[in-house]
Amino acid sequence: MAILGPRQVGKTTLAMELLATDGATQYLDLESPADAAKLADPLSYLDSRRDRLVVIDEVQRAPDLFPVLRGVIDQRRRQGQRAGQFLLLGSATGALLAQSAESLAGRIAYMELQALTINEVPTDDAQHLWLRGGFPESLLARNDAASLRWRQQFISTYLERDIPQLGPRIPAETLRRLWTMLAHEQGQLLNASKLATSLAISGQTVTRYIDLLCDLMLVRRLLPWADNGGKRLVRSPKVYVRDSGLVHALLGLGELDDVVSHPVVGGSWEGWVIENLLAVLPQGAQAFFYRSAAGAELDLVLELPRRQRWAIEVKRSAAPTLSRGFHQAAEDIGATARYVVYSGSDAFPLSADIEAVPLADLQQRLIDVGKSPTSTPRKAARR
Repeated sequence: MAILGPRQVGKTTLAMELLATDGATQYLDLESPADAAKLADPLSYLDSRRDRLVVIDEVQRAPDLFPVLRGVIDQRRRQGQRAGQFLLLGSATGALLAQSAESLAGRIAYMELQALTINEVPTDDAQHLWLRGGFPESLLARNDAASLRWRQQFISTYLERDIPQLGPRIPAETLRRLWTMLAHEQGQLLNASKLATSLAISGQTVTRYIDLLCDLMLVRRLLPWADNGGKRLVRSPKVYVRDSGLVHALLGLGELDDVVSHPVVGGSWEGWVIENLLAVLPQGAQAFFYRSAAGAELDLVLELPRRQRWAIEVKRSAAPTLSRGFHQAAEDIGATARYVVYSGSDAFPLSADIEAVPLADLQQRLIDVGKSPTSTPRKAARR
């Protein structure tokens, strides 16, 4: 199995919990020269520990290891040895999946460990979760200032150390400026030409840099729903910085009052809601947004098991109202359920077929969909 997620999200902590429950384990951190040296002759090392679960952290640093793992797994299968003897931890999906997909096809399962979501914190911590984001050390910092410092250091570490170690030669300051621009444009349609002009680089370079941030699970492209051949639809994706705390840190917003008085407040809350919902999507479900040239729009369209199609609008207001564009968009896509996620604490009907629901409520409904016999949850629960 491979557990994927950005740095500091809790992958190693989860692995250590597994180690604590089973003494027959071996942990290797490939950022440690001593541990990396142990895999200088990987066949011999792994053969000498064939009776243990071997946990390999930051595995994307050793691309040559994947073909070796394939040979070891196939040999053990032929000998009738049980599966599940390797747990790989990685913080880069694009490179890691490309390497493992080629070498370990049919031999590996993936789980994405995302930042903490609203169903994993006490109810009264929801505002802190939105402000500080879901990285545990940021959320649990002693105060808002300490949390902001942690996130700013996290950003600098990625730019100055982690990304260069993955190979791409990207000026750290250029990537920081792009990341900050994406935070300013949270939830807006991607305009690569506009970003390229501001950064004095090409549109292709902007796309490549965004690809990298997506591979590192720091940015999300949300694609447009495009099943309606009779409508003129927007074709550009929306782009979100995935963690709300990083949005605020990139913009220098350290306290809740700073966020609610900033123009990004709506986009920040929308992105936070969307990430919380996508974190619990059932296996095989798909997520899109919808926007037509005529102005019909939905913040989120979820294609779920059993031909369910949810139309979702995100409103930070405690008294949400809907435009005609929502109703038209829901009709356009043939929605089977229509929801408005709002900032209140109780679910109530807005009309005969539209319900206003708190985020935690709708997230739980998605979890329940994932528990059905026809689908499997995408994300394992964490304590």
